[in-house]
Amino acid sequence: MKPLLTVWAFLLLCSYAWTQNALSGTITNEEGEPMPFASVLITNTQEGAVTDADGFFRFVLPEAGLYRVRISYIGYKSVEQEVQVDGPTNVEIRLEETGFTLPDVELIGTWADPNTPITYTNLSREELEVNNLGQDVPFLVRWTPSAVVNSDAGTGIGYTDIRIRGSDATRINVTINGIPLNDAESQGVFWVNLPDFVSSTDMIQIQRGAGTSTNGAGAFGATINLKTTDRKAEPYVELNNSVGSFNTFKHNIQAGSGLIDGRFTFDGRLSRITSDGYIDRATARLHSFYASAGWWGETSSLQLNVFSGSEITYQAWNGVPAQYINDDELRTFNTAGTERPGEPHDNEVDDYNQTHYQLHYKKQFAGPFQLNAALHYTRGKGFFEQYKAGEMLNGLGFPDVPDTLASDLVRRRWLDNHYYGVTYNLRYQPIGNRLSMTLGGALNNYVGRHFGETIWTAFQGEVQDPPIYYDNDAEKLDFNVYFKTEYLLTPQLNIYGDLQYRRVDYEFLGFEDVGLQLQQSETLNFFNPKVGLFYDLQGKGGLYASFSVAQREPNRNDFTESSQVSRPRSETMYDTELGYRLEKKRVQLGANLYWMTYDDQLVPTGRLNDVGAATRINVDKSYRLGVELDGRIEVVDGVHFGGTLTLSRNKIDQFDEYIDNWDTGIQEVVRHENTDLALSPNVIASAEVSVNVLQRLADPKKQSLVVSLQGKHVGEQFIDNTSNENTMLDAYFFSDLGLRYQLQRKGIFKEVAATLMVRNVFDARFETRAWTYRFISEDNDPRADPYVRLEGGTTYNQTGFFPQAGRNFLLGLTLRF
Repeated sequence: MKPLLTVWAFLLLCSYAWTQNALSGTITNEEGEPMPFASVLITNTQEGAVTDADGFFRFVLPEAGLYRVRISYIGYKSVEQEVQVDGPTNVEIRLEETGFTLPDVELIGTWADPNTPITYTNLSREELEVNNLGQDVPFLVRWTPSAVVNSDAGTGIGYTDIRIRGSDATRINVTINGIPLNDAESQGVFWVNLPDFVSSTDMIQIQRGAGTSTNGAGAFGATINLKTTDRKAEPYVELNNSVGSFNTFKHNIQAGSGLIDGRFTFDGRLSRITSDGYIDRATARLHSFYASAGWWGETSSLQLNVFSGSEITYQAWNGVPAQYINDDELRTFNTAGTERPGEPHDNEVDDYNQTHYQLHYKKQFAGPFQLNAALHYTRGKGFFEQYKAGEMLNGLGFPDVPDTLASDLVRRRWLDNHYYGVTYNLRYQPIGNRLSMTLGGALNNYVGRHFGETIWTAFQGEVQDPPIYYDNDAEKLDFNVYFKTEYLLTPQLNIYGDLQYRRVDYEFLGFEDVGLQLQQSETLNFFNPKVGLFYDLQGKGGLYASFSVAQREPNRNDFTESSQVSRPRSETMYDTELGYRLEKKRVQLGANLYWMTYDDQLVPTGRLNDVGAATRINVDKSYRLGVELDGRIEVVDGVHFGGTLTLSRNKIDQFDEYIDNWDTGIQEVVRHENTDLALSPNVIASAEVSVNVLQRLADPKKQSLVVSLQGKHVGEQFIDNTSNENTMLDAYFFSDLGLRYQLQRKGIFKEVAATLMVRNVFDARFETRAWTYRFISEDNDPRADPYVRLEGGTTYNQTGFFPQAGRNFLLGLTLRF
């Protein structure tokens, strides 16, 4: 009897275990046929399984709750969905065939995923193309949290830049497919060199703060990662045309072969963008192309991407003189080229071409390993041209020129560079294992030549074979290796660790202590650790906390315009992030608190060093403290509300300002304490409402007409670090009105989309950026220079502003075949 009771008890226990919080299901294809050996992963527990011959799987879970289930199978689109488990639960999931044998490469290594404890925003291709009418990348991401953008021409076309959390472009790390885009020496990004690149971009991820370990220069405010267009199964042709204010035109054609013989794809794009600009003569003539060829095997792939941009942009980087900025007739005045008597010099342009080559190899091993590796090469060459009046010809390389001879001249300053290297990452993530690890890094080398030549003088006319009057070569080797690991300590708690070692070897032409120039070298070593926690609230979002250390080297001018004695030190940032995010179908919310403290942050103070250059100076302590909120809610079908808010304090504890006294030739020192960091507004806010007016009249998947209104407020900000009321940008607010009609149809045109964007619809007048220089003059009043204003007494400032266009429009038409 006892053995029988034991058997019955065992069966009852098995039955109880089977019925309590059991998740089971069947995986089939589109025809309903079972899919054996499909991978099934519960992402918030990291429990995994493989379906049996009937496509069946089953888990016994520790407790009821909301679980995320991810199913993947080679040649089919991966599926991830949430399942509420409360007792025995059964699901049936159908997979859609992609026609590909190898899944698209996962965004690993430098990208963040939903469980990574950092602050980030993703922008999909669909979100980007709504406003993609010719403007540069900064203007297409300006509605994201803590972003402030500027356009030299005032239109978003030509030279543009972005600040995130007050950090400028030299402190924002940018990668394309994991490959660094920042200039190795200046550390900035010149988006004008890649016009219309968003048309070949599938996703942009903006990481705020230190972010994850990445390739290239250290991120001191943000990281912007771009991923180029994924392969497409079907052949396509797409035409995009835009027209707008200031004689703005954009034309591009995109085409792809689709999958050929189950193995090959070819994609390409040609683009042309032209604009006269809002600022006088701030024209832009931009051309670009993108080409991609890929081979796709069952477990590996090889893809070659080549993309290039060429730009001829009339210079507008001087800014509008301070005395003109409030004059309606003069606020577009451009001083570039005006040293030429009579009409301004017609070729005061920046003329540059940059071509990128990327070869990506991907391998999915039989075990839990995935490898991504890339070779890359970037070739850049170009110049900017300037007309200079009354320049001394001595020292410009002309033979037998008297020391006192001055002449008007036209000069060109060239940059001729090569950038090449390798990036890689190897990921270990077995199904059902709570531990995942990634080993990655890069070895990149930059070789740049800076030289100048005089192509014309009033003294002798056009110069044949112009001599080179300066020639400065530089080489920079950048090596980094990082190791990232995540461990699911409990079904809800994920632990994150990220260690990076980076070494920089830089050779350049710099100054000796006695003022002579000679070739020099610097070697810098950085260790950047990051740790964090992510806690899954099981369907109610997630909480995260992280602490990161980031270090970066000074830029080119800090090295070349200093001696070994006066050369500034590297900077260190300590970034603490506490946040919450929720991503649902109808609701996306984010909130985070950040505290970024700096040791030895480099800031301009006006001080002249021992070689007479006003380079940046290390300040002991400074910080950025703020809270960021963002969200988007679909209140009813087709009606969305969204917005962002950043409230922050951005301070320098103490520094000395050095003010030139034009009469004595001596710099006067003013001590400042607890001042605001330059160009760092304490308030940045945006709001958006969009309505699909055809939501109830048509099938939203086939036809839509979306009307949207967006607005952004940027609080007042100081132009320099002194918190001086005489050099302050006023707060501003602008709004954009958009209408977008899309029609999916059968026939020649598979899709038609028309977009109208009315920018700055309420015709606000504002400036987004400025520069300033403060000095003392007792003997004369220098206000004949329109850049100069009197602050008080004998103190003046010389200031240039960058105003943005008033009400203007862009109209675009897209045809997809």
